[in-house]
Amino acid sequence: MELILLERVEKLGTIGDIVSVKPGFARNYLLPKRKALRATEENKKLFEAQRAQIEAENQKRREAAAEQATKVTGKSVVLIRQAGNTGLLYGSVSSRDIAEALSEVSGVAIAKSQVVLDRPIKALGLYTVRIALHAEVVETITVNVARSADEAELQAKGVDVTKEVEEEEEAPVEATEAEAEAPAEATDTEETKA
Repeated sequence: MELILLERVEKLGTIGDIVSVKPGFARNYLLPKRKALRATEENKKLFEAQRAQIEAENQKRREAAAEQATKVTGKSVVLIRQAGNTGLLYGSVSSRDIAEALSEVSGVAIAKSQVVLDRPIKALGLYTVRIALHAEVVETITVNVARSADEAELQAKGVDVTKEVEEEEEAPVEATEAEAEAPAEATDTEETKA
C-alpha cells in the first residue's frame, strides 16, 4: 500500500515521502495516528497545497520537544523493585513505570508511548533508555533498577550488587566450617593433657 508521510517515521521516511508499506501497518498504525495519507492523486494534490502548513506545524512540535529535551537530558531514574538473590526481578519494569518516574524527576509530562524499550527490563542493574519526545528529538536517560535506595547508590557507582549478595552468602558458610573445626581441636588438646 502506498502512502504519503505527514511526519517523519523512524526507519520509514520523512514528511512528503511516498512509501510502500504493508496494509496492516498502514491500517492499524499510520492512518489512525494521522502520520500518513493514502497516495491517491487527490491526496497528493491536497498534500502539496498544505505542505508548508504541515511543515510549519511539525517545526513547532519539534521546537517544543527540544525545549522539553533540555529538562530530560542526562537524567537518571531510580526504580525500586523486589528481586531474588540472583538479581532477577519478580515481574518487569514497563515503559509506564519509567514514564511516571521520569515525569516526577524532570517535571515534564512523559507519555508511556515516548519511552522506547529495546527489550523488557527483568533484572537489577543500570539501563540506557531512549525517550522519543518527537520523531526528530530523541534523548537517552539512565534507569537504575535496584532493591533499595542503598543498592541504587552502589549501582550508580559501578558496583555489581548481585555479586556482593553471592559473596555474603558464601562467607557465612566458610565461617561456620572454621568454627566447627576449632572446637574439635580444642577438645583434642584437653584430652591429651588429661
